[in-house]
Amino acid sequence: MIPLKEKYEKILPQLGTALGEKNRYALPRLAKVVINTGLGKLREKKQLALVVDRLSKITGQKPSPRGAKKSIASFKVREGETIGQMVTLRRKRMYGFLDKLINVAVPRMRDFRGFDEKSLDASGNLTISIREHTIFPETADEELKDVFGFAITMVTTAKNRDQALVFFRAIGFPFKKA
Repeated sequence: MIPLKEKYEKILPQLGTALGEKNRYALPRLAKVVINTGLGKLREKKQLALVVDRLSKITGQKPSPRGAKKSIASFKVREGETIGQMVTLRRKRMYGFLDKLINVAVPRMRDFRGFDEKSLDASGNLTISIREHTIFPETADEELKDVFGFAITMVTTAKNRDQALVFFRAIGFPFKKA
């Protein structure tokens, strides 16, 4: 299994011919990976610590808390109260996380048939959701009482959606068969 960073360096010439670009710096690449999770009902101190601990084990970086922008009485949320956690990964940690996601976690997902191409936006960024954090090997199976999901956004330097689709297919991202 080739690490993602080395695989990207290897496919650059083919990617250039596929996109019609001669300059390798004009080719799309990953800029950052952002992981977001909402706490929902897991807002108690113990559960919040559990979410922070598991996210930091999965990503290799401590998440930063995200506060509510305004109070909403029907949701029992006050302005500034922590309602989510976010991690931004770049460089080595980004490639390490994506390697783990594509090669280890995604094959452990139940009934997985590939991610939908509609997850790509017009700017070339891919956002996918993970329903259960337990697909990652860092989470112990005995701690299954509080399961949470999160969203992963992969930000690219692609100029449009089509370039990003070619890029993600080239690095081996699993999309649904049409």
